[in-house]
Amino acid sequence: MKEFPQQTSPNNAPAMATARTCVLFTVLWATLAEDVQLKFKPAAKPVRLFTEEELKRYDGTEESLPIYMAVKGVVFDVTEGKEFYGKGASYNALVGKDSTRAVAKMSLHPTDLTSDTAGLTEDQLESLDSVFEGTYKAKYPIVGYTASRILNEDGSPNEDFKPEDQPHFQIKDEF
Repeated sequence: MKEFPQQTSPNNAPAMATARTCVLFTVLWATLAEDVQLKFKPAAKPVRLFTEEELKRYDGTEESLPIYMAVKGVVFDVTEGKEFYGKGASYNALVGKDSTRAVAKMSLHPTDLTSDTAGLTEDQLESLDSVFEGTYKAKYPIVGYTASRILNEDGSPNEDFKPEDQPHFQIKDEF
């Protein structure tokens, strides 16, 4: 079998340089891609709607269940942060409910463990948005939404609910 020597003619130099550049770019891209992280964690399970009663089950007291917490009506799986949110942990009061007000005020007071944002200052609302985006959406998977955001008390759909009308919510935070 006849072997062909590698050609090193000047006409072949641009093709070799292009090939080297492509290989270098591919290696660099693969290396950088490992360092790039998503801005949010996709849900591992289908997203669902939680009533207040259902959400209470995920408060960290049952070892066999994940730990869920809602902020701005978005339910996050915070099980990964069990050392903070698990039974007896420092932020356990926040789980099993929508703790939007507590997150905005950086409070663990029982009266703040609610989704009510009425009367919060502009600084508190900015803090809420910052923590919502920078901590919860960046770190924990979204597993659902609170039913109170889109349903009436009798369970029927709230015809007047419009995500864009909700205070300090962004459409991308919705569905």
